Amino acid sequence: MTSLPHLTYIAAEQKSAEVTDWAARIGWLVGLALFIALVYWLMREGWKWRGTLQGDLPELPAVPDDPGPARLSMSGRYHGSTTAGQWLDRIVAHGLGTRSRVELTLTDAGLDVVRPGAADFFVPVSQLREARLDKGIAGKVLTEGGLLVVTWEHGDKLLDSGFRSDVAAEHTEWVETLNHMINKTEGAR
Repeated sequence: MTSLPHLTYIAAEQKSAEVTDWAARIGWLVGLALFIALVYWLMREGWKWRGTLQGDLPELPAVPDDPGPARLSMSGRYHGSTTAGQWLDRIVAHGLGTRSRVELTLTDAGLDVVRPGAADFFVPVSQLREARLDKGIAGKVLTEGGLLVVTWEHGDKLLDSGFRSDVAAEHTEWVETLNHMINKTEGAR
């Protein structure tokens, strides 16, 4: 059996737990929040700088008054535009770098790109150069053939724009129809 003086000694040896140093914790949290804010600000400035560098890109074409009847239409996602052949060189001028929902309509006049919440644009059939299935564009990588990429000329640049349909089986028909229209247009020139 333990003696009473021994229990008094054990009780005297025990200390209470350390009190949390709230000032240091709050200081670290504020420092971390400022660092994250700085990183986001630098990313935003980089985005704006890229847009400034691409300032020579002309305004996007508007939809003609009578584009004609729709040959194909598709709902899906717009994943961005890049310099043709350089899938990581995103084009941000005129809102082309903004990902969004998309309603694509192909007519005899060209490709109508309607993007809720972002700038709509139109690609005349004479500016279309190629359509293909690919797996990635500007930071978006999908399975092989999961992305419809349309190459088109804007000003003196060739651009690749990436689209993904809500129904992926539509991609093949789009590629075939677009390439047929492009070949027919090139043959007429």
